[in-house]
Amino acid sequence: MAVNYGSKRVVVGAHYGLRDWLSQRITGALMALFTLIVLAQLLLTSGPISYDKWAGIFASQWMKVLTFAVIAGLLYHVWVGMRDVWMDYVQPVGIRLALQIFTIVWLVGCAGWAIQVLWRV
Repeated sequence: MAVNYGSKRVVVGAHYGLRDWLSQRITGALMALFTLIVLAQLLLTSGPISYDKWAGIFASQWMKVLTFAVIAGLLYHVWVGMRDVWMDYVQPVGIRLALQIFTIVWLVGCAGWAIQVLWRV
């Protein structure tokens, strides 16, 4: 029979720490790089900033795919942050679950709207 010396350590939580920290940094860097790309395209083209200029930037297929990848990264970035806020500050499990479900539904709706906007340009 094994003898257990000392008290058993009780560990709670989902242990997302390093993975969440890293995903937040990667998606943040992706958004920053995308912002620099869009700013460079705006600054390197001549003429006033108009709807036609914006539509021209996002008209090519590679830019639409890149933009959607950044939007997907943004949505994941938001999900990780909001999930952590709900887990840290909302104690009643039912309310926390409802808020997490609402957050997921909202983010999926935002993704659908982003697809609609991007491929309509």
